[in-house]
Amino acid sequence: MMGKQFLSTLLLLCLIVTGIHPSTASAEPEISDEARRQFLLEKIETLTGVPWYLIAAMDQYERNVQRLQRIKTKSQGLIALKVPLQKWSGVTNPDPEDTTPESIRFFDGIGRDGNGDGKADPNNELDILYTVTQFLTQKGSSPENIRIRLWDYYQHPTAVDIITHIAKVYEHFGTIELKEHRFLIPLHYDYTYHSSWGARRGWGGLRIHEGTDIFAHYGTPVLSTCYGYVEMKGWNRFGGWRVGIRDTRNNYHYFAHLNGFHKKLKQGSIVQPGDVIGYVGSSGYGPPGTSGKFPPHLHYGLYKFNGKNTFSVDPYPSLRAWERATAKKIKEERKKKKGKN
Repeated sequence: MMGKQFLSTLLLLCLIVTGIHPSTASAEPEISDEARRQFLLEKIETLTGVPWYLIAAMDQYERNVQRLQRIKTKSQGLIALKVPLQKWSGVTNPDPEDTTPESIRFFDGIGRDGNGDGKADPNNELDILYTVTQFLTQKGSSPENIRIRLWDYYQHPTAVDIITHIAKVYEHFGTIELKEHRFLIPLHYDYTYHSSWGARRGWGGLRIHEGTDIFAHYGTPVLSTCYGYVEMKGWNRFGGWRVGIRDTRNNYHYFAHLNGFHKKLKQGSIVQPGDVIGYVGSSGYGPPGTSGKFPPHLHYGLYKFNGKNTFSVDPYPSLRAWERATAKKIKEERKKKKGKN
């Protein structure tokens, strides 16, 4: 009964979110998919008690991994969440595409009928949302219990951390529309950089250079490139004083060889593009405090997670794009300011 009441209400909400009535379509401004998705998930929170930003984080995590693995889903709707068939129907179920709620329960599958049509359809967004919210809260709705259920679902600590941290970013800013980036050095400072990803490095053993070096003077401010969660802050024998930031789009931003951190920055901080996170230095290649073994510069690395492994990607193209976008934004802001005067 709970499922039918839940999704009869949710079905109505979904129709409101995904479809504009013909009589009002021309009069209303176009609404982004992100805004529709957030509206839907906020209503799900009202009905289930599961925070909208948590489901949004799971959905974005799935979206990130699917995009990276070039997975094409059958659903073209708002939600990217896809429950694996074995998990949905039950590991021992002879029919992995079973949609009968009773037999799915018999084989300990998690699939549920959300919209009251008598089927637990793994390709139906409403059934998926109901299934996921019920699974997450089966052992309680506290943050600790939900984190345990995330582990039960994904069986990977990195996935659990990423989803938890994306959720914190969404909660902090109150929106999932967080696409802006910023170049990591203020453009009016002196700096230089070129593509050096993949170059050989010898200190600490033969390895490749997993990033781009931006050369600048000691003390030059280092800015956050994204909206994100500070996962790491401290010392690394290679990177010296370094900061690691997780954004919402499957990027881990790594800033190394710093001279120091912004005084308010800590592990667990939420940052946005342009926030000062530290200052250019030459720390690293030794025990804590080692500095001066190379000219001052910022090492910037960019990493992605494919659902199983974390790997480095060349950050140079992104840096160039963010540098151009930042310059354009500054120019537009100056033009707008001059127009007001």
